[in-house]
Amino acid sequence: MKGYDYPPGGPPADLLVEGRGKTLGEAVANVALGMLNMITPLEGITERETYRADVEGIDLQSLILNLLDEILFLNDSEGLTAKNLTVEIDEEKLAASAVGRGERFSAGTHEVGIAVKAVTYHMMKIEQTTEGYSVRVVFDT
Repeated sequence: MKGYDYPPGGPPADLLVEGRGKTLGEAVANVALGMLNMITPLEGITERETYRADVEGIDLQSLILNLLDEILFLNDSEGLTAKNLTVEIDEEKLAASAVGRGERFSAGTHEVGIAVKAVTYHMMKIEQTTEGYSVRVVFDT
């Protein structure tokens, strides 16, 4: 996962995260972990419980957005933060699942980061490289 400086004219309230991986699922997992790390630094998270997110899309971009949105929703609604995340993507069926291992946020033990409001299509990029995949996503903060 890698944070980026914003391009000229880009709104400073947005968070751009790029994830890389040998598979598309690994790259998307790294984007999700980058997002979660900004919400609650992951070094303070332990792997106490497991949760799952399953989504579908109408194309690859919507599939990735829907999965990241579901992970964000679980974080917002149930406080679930993954320290470890495995993502499987079926490009033919346009279906994805994520299994997160982490714990629920506790104000007494976890650090508070930034508030991520939404996953966006803005500047989204999905690229197959010689090393695997690179996925870039902008989050509204």
